Order: sequence, then C-alpha cells, then structure tokens
Amino acid sequence: MSSVSEGRFLSSFVPSITPIPRRSTLLTGDGVRIEAVYTPCTAGSAAVGGTPSDGTAVVLAHGFTGSVDRPAVMRAAGVFAQRAAVITFSFRGHGRSGGRSTVGDREVLDLAAAVAWARSLGHRRIVTVGFSMGGSVVLRHAALYTAPEAAEIEEKNYPATAERVGGRMGAHGGRTGMHTDAVVAVSAPARWYYRGTAPMRRLHWVVTRPAGRLVGRYGFRTRIEREDWDPVPLSPVEAVPLIAAPLLIVHGDRDPYFPLDHPRMLAGAAGGRGELWLERGMGHAENAADDALLTRIADWAVPA
Repeated sequence: MSSVSEGRFLSSFVPSITPIPRRSTLLTGDGVRIEAVYTPCTAGSAAVGGTPSDGTAVVLAHGFTGSVDRPAVMRAAGVFAQRAAVITFSFRGHGRSGGRSTVGDREVLDLAAAVAWARSLGHRRIVTVGFSMGGSVVLRHAALYTAPEAAEIEEKNYPATAERVGGRMGAHGGRTGMHTDAVVAVSAPARWYYRGTAPMRRLHWVVTRPAGRLVGRYGFRTRIEREDWDPVPLSPVEAVPLIAAPLLIVHGDRDPYFPLDHPRMLAGAAGGRGELWLERGMGHAENAADDALLTRIADWAVPA
C-alpha cells in the first residue's frame, strides 16, 4: 500500500495497545489529511484481541456538515458494527480533517483513501454507504474506481481529478485496492445544482456566498471551497450506469431536500441492475434513518 498515495497512513496501527475505536489520519491523493475511525465488528467477525478480520468492512460517508463525531454518524456506525467492521471518516473541510469541502467533487478522493485503509487492514470485501452528499460521492466513487470507461469519461471532462490520483482510475486502470464491492446511496441527489426545495436554496446560499461560507465555517464547523467547479464533475445520475458493483438506492418519501424524482432517476439510470427502496415517512439522510432501516441496509450489505 505504500505506493498508493490514498493509502498512505500517517498514524501506525497497533492492535495490542490502541484503544477501540481506533483513530487514524489518512492522506488523500491530492495531499489532504483526513481523520478516520476504525470500529471492529461487535458480532464476532473481528479476530480475538480486536485485530482486523479478512471479512467485510463497511465504509460510511456522511452528509454535508457531518463528521465522525456527529451523533447520527456514530449511531449508524454502531448499527453496522453488529454485522461488519466499520470505517467512518470526516470529509475534507469537516470535523478535524484538513482542506475545504468541494461539496461532492474531490471528496471521492477522501472515500478512496478510506477504502484503501480498509483493505490494508485485511478486509477483502468493502461496502460503501453514503448519505446525502456522501451518497453522491459513493456513486461517483463506485463508477470511477471500477469501470475503465467511466475513468475515460472523467479524464476527458475533468482531467484534474485523474491527475490528482496519478492517472486513470478503476480496477482495470491500475488503481486496485480502492474499489468497492457493493454500494448504498441514501438520500442522494441525482443531479447537480438542484434548487427546487427551500432547504436546497439555503444550502446553495451557504456554499456560494461569502456570508454563507462564514455561517458554514462557524455555525456548522464546515470549511467550504471558494472556487466554483471547473469543469463540472461527473454527476451521480451519469455515474450510475457505469457502476458494476451491486447497488442499493434508499430514499424517504418525506425528504425535504430531494423529492422522489431523484431516486427514481438514479434507479432508472441503473437499468434494472440496482434496487430502490422508497421509505414511507422518512426524511433526509443519516439523521432520519432509524435503527430499523439501518439494520435492513446492513443485512443487504453484509449477507449472513
């Protein structure tokens, strides 16, 4: 793993003395330091003594303004840890991670670093589960790190991403170890720049206006990149047809941010190769996902 910049870990992993959960700092392909937490499975999939197993690890990607220490993220990690080991991390610009948030663009590199860490710990099967912004990231990551044709599209439309990770992405492009084996997107947008709901109009104000970024920094502990996307990265709905791994799309019918046309667009783009769960009474993302839903997702992600 030392040759993979996303997998270059800045803190050592010492099972015998490091407390559980174990914190580490990861370095992304473009040099951003990301805080991450590893929680072994609580149901026996971890080896005696708390060392990593060679089974499944679930990598959780939080929503915008989230972090590893947010209660909803910690609660989700606890549910998934009953089925598999779990890695949580804070996206760039969030929590104690460095850099600035690009609201779903370069965050794919943060997720790749977390996946690479999971594999370096001995886990052979990785499932990525993302909420809201994290949902868009897991979709883009699943396409870019598995399908060479997706990497070609991204290199053509957004060459800076490919340059940052050292060339073509994808398991067939020489970037092995950072791909996912299954992907779950919860409350994910289908397309960029959506402003059709009041919460999304407020979010765009936070992201695009100087005063809004101050609110993000001091009100939500989220540092936001000032520059616009240039060029615009591959959108979630464009990424979905390029995903080879099993795919689950979960969305609430009371989501105040993204109405049901978003999950239906994603499911339509999957062409019957993915599952769609429309959850009655559910709101948005990890804060609205109750333990029963998280358990069902965990059962799908980590079959007995």
